[in-house]
Amino acid sequence: MTETLRAAFVIARRDFVATVFRRTFLFFLLGPLLPVGMGFMLTGLGAQIAVDAARPTIAVVARADQFDLLARAHDRLAATTRLTTIDLIRAEPAADPVAQRGRLLARTTPPIVAVMEGGLDHPRLIGAIGQDGNAFGQLQHMIDDARLSRLRPDQSLGNPIALDATVRASGSVVTGHDITARAGQFILFFLTIFLAGAVLSQLVEEKTNKVIEILAAAVPVNAIFVGKLFSMLAISCVGVAVWTFTGAMAIAGFSAGGLATLPAPAVGWTLFLFLAAGYFAMTYLLIGSVFLGIGSQAESVREIQTLNMPVVLAQSALLGFAMTTVGHLDEPRGLVGAIFPLSSPLTMVAWAAEKPQIWPHLVALAWQALWVALILRLAAALFRRNVLKSGRPWRWPWQRKVAG
Repeated sequence: MTETLRAAFVIARRDFVATVFRRTFLFFLLGPLLPVGMGFMLTGLGAQIAVDAARPTIAVVARADQFDLLARAHDRLAATTRLTTIDLIRAEPAADPVAQRGRLLARTTPPIVAVMEGGLDHPRLIGAIGQDGNAFGQLQHMIDDARLSRLRPDQSLGNPIALDATVRASGSVVTGHDITARAGQFILFFLTIFLAGAVLSQLVEEKTNKVIEILAAAVPVNAIFVGKLFSMLAISCVGVAVWTFTGAMAIAGFSAGGLATLPAPAVGWTLFLFLAAGYFAMTYLLIGSVFLGIGSQAESVREIQTLNMPVVLAQSALLGFAMTTVGHLDEPRGLVGAIFPLSSPLTMVAWAAEKPQIWPHLVALAWQALWVALILRLAAALFRRNVLKSGRPWRWPWQRKVAG
């Protein structure tokens, strides 16, 4: 056992140094940051385009006093709704209303979608707008509000709501836990799908160059698998540390309340981050050991490329199942998600976000480590038999009968 661990450490150090101390490793670190930054930029641009497109401008032909009532009603509606409100511009009534209407509808800066005539008493809307649309409903609400304020200018409609804000409430706490659980699961999934896929091709190049035969003659096959898997985990941890620091700095810099605005998990942020790091390592080792076993059977890079799609779909299915356990951890699906080894880390992240108990995590981490050892042992045995052709080859029962 000592010799195996020593050989695994040598292989892991060799792969780690050969990867991290290359200049191309910088592109690996920038890999997820560039699309995330581009995504935020495109999301902001798309949101601005959507807001601009959803904010129609209506020209109101009315006297100044009537338009002021309508403008105040517009401001009250804008302050009490998250919907994008329409824009209003005033036009002084002209001698020829038909010609004025045509000029307003032909204006392009800003583009006018409709013209309102008749004031507050006999409003009439002309333009490219539907009666069941959002803009029509908003304008009707503004007119009703303006009429009410004109009829009772000095009368209050009642006292405003008195708010006594509390720090915690059961509804907000549960919602915050659910948000943290789903965010933790998605981050683990994203990191695993981004990082663990490289394990598939770990042995293909060395098999092609016959280097694997030299390694197998020098060290046990188990040491090769353990060393390569843990070297990839160490490389991934370097990337995760850089990305985590960058993300924390971005949240602290661009969020109004910094990191304090994030909903706190049930076990507290300090322990949650330690558990999340442990579950990232376990999900990487579990998925990576499966990938290493599958990839070790492949003969070429073409076969690895063929396997990529089923691998991604399988990981997505695990994430989907784990997300169904959020808020239902005490139900059978929650227990199944925690027991099934490949979904256990994703499910237990939700446990850390929703439940304060610590002992289930100790059991889960030990259970997951046991499965990592079993999967690696099985992968090494299959590699030894099917690739190195050492040992008795495995056959299906009907193949054994034919051979006999």
